[in-house]
Amino acid sequence: MPTATPPDIPPADAAAHDAAGGALSQAVEKAFSAEGALAKADPAYVQRPAQQQMALAVAQAIEQREALVAEAGTGIGKTFAYLVPLLLSGARALVSTATKSLQDQLFLRDLPRLRAALGQPVSLALLKGRASYLCRHRLTLAREAEADARTQRALARIELWAQATVSGDLAELDLLDERSPLLPLVSSTRDNCLGGECPQFTRCHVMKARREAVGADVVVVNHHLFFADLALRDSGVAELLPTVDVAVFDEAHQLVEAGVQFLGTTLGSAQLIDFARDLRLEGAQPARGLADWDALANRVENAARELRLRAAGAQGGGRMSLRLAWTDRAGDAAFQGALESVEKACKAAAEALEPLAASGPDLMRLSQRALLLAERAARFAVPGEPDQVRWIDLGTSQARLVESPLDIRSALTQQRGLGRKAWVFTSATLGADAKLSWFTGSTALEDARVLRLDSPFDYAAHARLWIPERFAAAGSEPHAPAVGRLAARLASALGGRTFVLTTTLRALQGVANALREALAEAGVAMEVLVQGELPKRQLVKRFLDQPASVLVGSASFWEGIDVPGDALQCVLIDKLPFPPPGDPLVEARVAQIEARGKSAFNEYFLAEAAVSLKQGAGRLIRSERDRGLLVVCDPRLALKGYGARLRRALPPMARLKEEGEALAWLRELAAERAGPGGAAGAPESVPDEAPQERGAA
Repeated sequence: MPTATPPDIPPADAAAHDAAGGALSQAVEKAFSAEGALAKADPAYVQRPAQQQMALAVAQAIEQREALVAEAGTGIGKTFAYLVPLLLSGARALVSTATKSLQDQLFLRDLPRLRAALGQPVSLALLKGRASYLCRHRLTLAREAEADARTQRALARIELWAQATVSGDLAELDLLDERSPLLPLVSSTRDNCLGGECPQFTRCHVMKARREAVGADVVVVNHHLFFADLALRDSGVAELLPTVDVAVFDEAHQLVEAGVQFLGTTLGSAQLIDFARDLRLEGAQPARGLADWDALANRVENAARELRLRAAGAQGGGRMSLRLAWTDRAGDAAFQGALESVEKACKAAAEALEPLAASGPDLMRLSQRALLLAERAARFAVPGEPDQVRWIDLGTSQARLVESPLDIRSALTQQRGLGRKAWVFTSATLGADAKLSWFTGSTALEDARVLRLDSPFDYAAHARLWIPERFAAAGSEPHAPAVGRLAARLASALGGRTFVLTTTLRALQGVANALREALAEAGVAMEVLVQGELPKRQLVKRFLDQPASVLVGSASFWEGIDVPGDALQCVLIDKLPFPPPGDPLVEARVAQIEARGKSAFNEYFLAEAAVSLKQGAGRLIRSERDRGLLVVCDPRLALKGYGARLRRALPPMARLKEEGEALAWLRELAAERAGPGGAAGAPESVPDEAPQERGAA
């Protein structure tokens, strides 16, 4: 790269260097200036002081090989603020973000655009997990196995695509998503990958992606991949990380949860089903007749289903994902028996595979997987380590047993100690205090430089906040229906363009049902889009295509959704997003805080709620011209002493006192949208203001 990396600066000289301003800082200032490279590349470029401030802070962190934690509010342009100094520095870099879709956005759009604007001949690479790439060997095995006609047709389409693809990234295929039953048939896992013994090793898409990453100047990964590699050293990141000068983590607020999930040990019923399927697949081809493979596979499958059944207990199957405390099941004889059955079924498979393991790489890998699964079943059958927490993730179709650390402090501290490099962590939401302690405390980054930059948007003029003070108590039986009825009145006044965000999946259906009933009673024809009824991507697309609708979502809908303009002008949050007290991770963290003599409510519950509330509210205003209404249907935000602390976490919106004011504001927005002479507002059948939904606060 043409721009030389600034030399490492000894700590003693840091102050002098700051005063003079490093070469990188000067290059960054020039790039963001009114006559700079960004302005020349984009006629619509507008200088943003906060963006430049963040970019200079990132430049300093790179020059001095420091850690920087930067909270950048919506509209600052944080992506360019860290990418510009990164590209200008000449430093080798790893950029990690929260999701694969955000990876694609960085790799396919943002980085190439900036590379061209800055004239930097930077080589780029995209690295995802194994499950994101086609495995040619697995596809061959799947095509040779017996399958129904529909599966064979789908595999034939994949095979046709496989002949043309360069990257092997399964995201190129429309017929596959993360829930597709075809995915495990055509991709590999750490458990079943044959490595150098694979007959397709020289054409392996995973290995090609890793080779490109090793040779690239900037490599884009995701948080899950990063932590999975730290735990398993399986994705190439472990080899890559020591060679980079800068590590950037965008959407860093998701780092801790990603790390906790992937730094631990898991045993899942789906993992066992996959093993049984591969066992049957091998028995149908090279090892035919050498053992009763169907019987062995059936035994593993039955044990897996029994494990899920016993893990679920009284919760049953259901449509909701749950996190269960380990203590809820650990003493249950049926659950212990299910673990024992898994261990025995996997050991039986291992005994049948052991004499055949040397005859081929597939059988060798299956033998190793059988032993590993048996070992994990045995591990979960005995008490865990005192510094770890265990829980059960119960999904709609599988159960996962997890043992993990409570935070990522040790993991990140270890990585930061391996070599002197710059570490940059950024997000729109990293805490509610000046030190961003919600994030720095759980990541051992108390020593990092902290930068907080507020959004440049004029919230006071463009947004309103209403907290109904006379409303059904949060968590009470009438609360969810009351939220649904209120959403119907507001959406009717606005003409749709409304999100309803619930804190739990349980409340989601109650809100949606009441919303639909209220709209029907008022004679308002308006579509209600509900999480779970369609994939998330399709729901958002339908809302964008037809904004005269209401979208009701939980969990993943609180962040990562960008709907600028007048397509979204009202966001309702059902109640304050406190962590669920029955969650085993929450209980373990509470115990840890109280053991230090501190208040778990102040230190943990309020901090978590403030960050989540900030995330949910962030869906409303996404551009300088956006206008809208935020409604938090929880009187505690207005009436409780701690409400003031939580309100300070929100953007500075003007407060409304009554529903009539809220309806008037929405009708004003609708009238503006309709333009001069247009007609917008509530249908005559919808009352201006319904009686207050009463309940104890």
